[in-house]
Amino acid sequence: MAPDDHPPQPLKRSFPPVVDEAVRVLVLGSLPGERSLAATRYYAHPQNQFWRLIGAVIETDLAALDYPRRLETLLQAGVGLWDSVGSAIRQGSLDGNIRGHEANPLAELAARLPELRAIGFNGGTSARIGMKALGEQFRLALVPLPSSSPAYTLPFERKREAWLRLRDYL
Repeated sequence: MAPDDHPPQPLKRSFPPVVDEAVRVLVLGSLPGERSLAATRYYAHPQNQFWRLIGAVIETDLAALDYPRRLETLLQAGVGLWDSVGSAIRQGSLDGNIRGHEANPLAELAARLPELRAIGFNGGTSARIGMKALGEQFRLALVPLPSSSPAYTLPFERKREAWLRLRDYL
């Protein structure tokens, strides 16, 4: 292998959506990071602020619950989870390293959720890819949110303030 060559990166895939027919707000990440992929759970990195942020939205301490109960509590509150990216090549966990992505079929999923009122995008990459996948004719509220990733260094309170806008759709 030449010095400039890199070993091929494996294709990484998103998890199945966490939704039911009562979901009113769908929160989309970009693509699970390394820790999440290894643990096969959304937002598994202990420094990711997702569970604290969405917990503030639904006024529940999700971080104190085990993972299955977190998902169950989100669904009971009318919140679903998925990712804008269905598959991509990415070295590490940073969104800036996503290459050759294929978007998830977001419009198809949204069409199957009769109570859906809004889609929140966890970070700029999710918003950019997700809004394009949904198309211009999409009529629900689309809410870009600051990333819950520890790599996005906006103070937690500022992130929380932005995320609380999701309450308007629950």
